[in-house]
This record gives sequence, structure tokens and C-alpha cells, in this order.
Amino acid sequence: MNSFAKTMMARITGLAALGLSVLGAVPAMAQGADPAIAPIDALDNGLLGIMKAGKAAGEAGRAQRIGAVIDRVFDIPLMTRLSVGPTWNSYTPRDQAALVQGFRNLTVAQFAHNFDDYSGEKFTIAPQVETRGTDKLVRTTLVIPGHAPEQLNYRLRDTGGQWKVIDVFFRNSISQLASRHADFADTLAKGGAPALIAHLNKLAANPE
Repeated sequence: MNSFAKTMMARITGLAALGLSVLGAVPAMAQGADPAIAPIDALDNGLLGIMKAGKAAGEAGRAQRIGAVIDRVFDIPLMTRLSVGPTWNSYTPRDQAALVQGFRNLTVAQFAHNFDDYSGEKFTIAPQVETRGTDKLVRTTLVIPGHAPEQLNYRLRDTGGQWKVIDVFFRNSISQLASRHADFADTLAKGGAPALIAHLNKLAANPE
């Protein structure tokens, strides 16, 4: 995955993959570490697992494995609502559920599609966690052989006693939620919730 850095930028700015990178071994968490680090550590290990499974596992196999991790680590319902914006409350419960499922399917599909091999990349987690109001920011650095290090940071929120990811920032400034919101707004303006549901399902069926 030597071209991953370029691909990741395209994914985030173009609303495709979640904006994560190829991971290597992650240092064990120290005792007393901020609890917001644990979900990121779990995500790193999950991604490393599907990378090592590689193409032999197939895209469906990798999706099945990483899907369970995503369900634990990400607050998909909240991320969907924030990405849709104020019009969320105007949609029927059935459409809301379909939007959440589509968002989840897209996230899983793109992880499984992009994390399909391992070639020595390494991902480290900064022990210092920044508090931003009720949220926390976990900073990470991606080390890609042959490329400059990249920053990838996660915003987490306490959801029912568990810290879960609600946004991802590439190079400390590009918000996945902001990018998704811009993309969704155009689709919603053209056809409302049904159009966005179809859009999400189409992207999930043909991940990039």
C-alpha cells in the first residue's frame, strides 16, 4: 500500500474512506492511560488484523471482521445524524434507520476495501489526550515506509459510559464529518432521505 497516503487524502476530502491508515504494531497502553485511548488501540489492532488477513480473506471476510470493531469503536448513529445535519429530525424513523445502516455499511466496506495488505507501516498513539468540552481528542502519527509521517486524530465522546469516535481529522485539520455534511447536503437537497439512502448504498456496494 505504498500509495496509501495519497489515497487517504482523496478519501477524506472526497468523502470516501474514513481516513485511517495502514497500521503497524501499536504500543501497549500504559496503566492509568486516558480511557479514550482504548477504543483507538482496539481499532488499530482490528485494522492490523484485516491487513494481515489480506486478499486471501476476501473483501467480504475482511468486512465481517472489521465490522464488529467499528460497531464497538464508532458512534455510527451520532456520526450519521451530525453528517446529515438539521434536517435529520424531519425524516421518518424508518428513513433514519436506513440512513444509519447505509452509513455503517459504507464505513465497513471502505475499510475492508482499502486495508487489504500489510507492508511495514506503523501507527503510534500519543499518550497525551486533549479535552475539548465534553469530547476528547486522541492524536496519532502514521509512519509510512518511504513517506513523511502523517497526523491522524480522533474526536471521541462519552456515549453511555463508553468513549466512541465521532469524527476523524486528517493532518489535524480536515474533518470527516464536515466533508460528509457537505456531500450529503447536495444529495439531500436533490432528493431528500431516499436519495441519500440510495447514495450511501451505492457507495457501499462500490467502495473506493
